[in-house]
Amino acid sequence: MKKILHFFCYFCLAGSAYPQSTAGITGKPDTSYSTYGAYISTLKTHPETKWVDELHIAAVTEKKNIIYCEMGERKLLLDVFHPSQESKKARTAILIIHGGGWRTGNRTQHYPLAQRLANLGYVCITAEYRLSTEALFPAAVNDIKASLRWVRANAKAYNIDPEKIAVLGFSAGGELAAFMGTTNGITEFEGKDCLLSSSSNVQAVIDIDGILAFIHPESGEGDDSKRISAATNWFGYSKTENPQLWKKGSPLTYAGKNTPPTLFINSGVDRMHAGRTDYIKILNEHKIYTEVKQFEGSPHSFCLFEPWFSPTVKYIDDFLVNIFGKP
Repeated sequence: MKKILHFFCYFCLAGSAYPQSTAGITGKPDTSYSTYGAYISTLKTHPETKWVDELHIAAVTEKKNIIYCEMGERKLLLDVFHPSQESKKARTAILIIHGGGWRTGNRTQHYPLAQRLANLGYVCITAEYRLSTEALFPAAVNDIKASLRWVRANAKAYNIDPEKIAVLGFSAGGELAAFMGTTNGITEFEGKDCLLSSSSNVQAVIDIDGILAFIHPESGEGDDSKRISAATNWFGYSKTENPQLWKKGSPLTYAGKNTPPTLFINSGVDRMHAGRTDYIKILNEHKIYTEVKQFEGSPHSFCLFEPWFSPTVKYIDDFLVNIFGKP
């Protein structure tokens, strides 16, 4: 009887009187957000902005376009950046998730970050995931969970400590990173494909300007007056049509005793950390470590460019050393 009631309540929460819109599914990649475009735009308001080049050095080995999950003809890819020098001690891994409003962006945007962190001793993985032009929520969540399972399943091959896996994301990727951490152990979001016998749990979260709650006084998501918002495209429902689904897709909904230590690195754009105070309060109640670093007055794309890129790398390294010890 309890199982029947649970199913009924879940259906009531997740369901909607409105049909889900698939108008945003085009089957074509959306290239509207790129590092170069963000650079040109940022220069207009922050003339001090400097481009960050990729770092190709012998100390870092790169393996690209590795298939981590296959679903029919769809092959999901990731790249691995790791120190070339061998180590007797297993290393901390960092899965890096790109941003772009769950609709655009590309994993290659974080190659410079992955390369520099690998040069500090970490094994970094940049993974692609299905965007809202291809599939709606929770497809992206399922994909990132699958990539984390791949990391753990291949830990020995890349000398990764399976108990020291961090997830890092920027913007929409930051939201997804926080979602990974807050849903540790919740099987509902694992999906049905790829390495299901491995765990997707993470031991640290680094959220770079990613919101924690879609429906929140601080959130700017859901304004469809001028154009369909990024979250509306991702959920297939507007905020008013299916608020329960928007809450279901929010990391804040699941924050609790199983959430790992979290580092927030934020810009000066307040709406990009909607729900952060509430999230930290919950983690404080469970005595889970959190840290906030904020670049006042900085643009949303700060972490891609100098003068913010190098301090961001240092904040990440300092946090992970604090949590896991030196790599």
